[in-house]
Amino acid sequence: MSQVTLVWIHLLAAVSWIGGTVFLSLVLAPSYRAMASKPDAGALFRTSAKRFRLVVWGAASVLLLTGPMLVFSHGWSLFEPAQWPSPLRMKLVLVALLLLLTLAHDLVLGPRVRAILVHAPGQRTRSDRTVLASATWLPRVALLLSLAVLFAAVSLVRS
Repeated sequence: MSQVTLVWIHLLAAVSWIGGTVFLSLVLAPSYRAMASKPDAGALFRTSAKRFRLVVWGAASVLLLTGPMLVFSHGWSLFEPAQWPSPLRMKLVLVALLLLLTLAHDLVLGPRVRAILVHAPGQRTRSDRTVLASATWLPRVALLLSLAVLFAAVSLVRS
């Protein structure tokens, strides 16, 4: 596979993940909050988020496959990270944080939010309200991290 094709596939996966995150955060979530009293709003948001989760993990898989191939194609040893350029090391730290946040969101926070939302607001504990608040800021932090990964990638190309 040519390096251009490899970079294109890597970028397509990154754009899919970041673009979808921007859409969910800046378009779908605010629309949901504005229509939260309508019965179909919750179903639309849950269905969209569930479908996007497949895009995220598909993109992550592609990125985790093509990333090491790109490192190798530049002549850097996969097993000597001390020899890598600083932007690459920074990018990989940010990617690790982003993947951890995404795992926490999908495996811990999401199921917890679903369990809380079956209860009326008056029946929710302080802990429940904290979890619900976290559910609004964690995706925003993930969006900022993904944009930082993109910046590190551009820095890497330009260094």
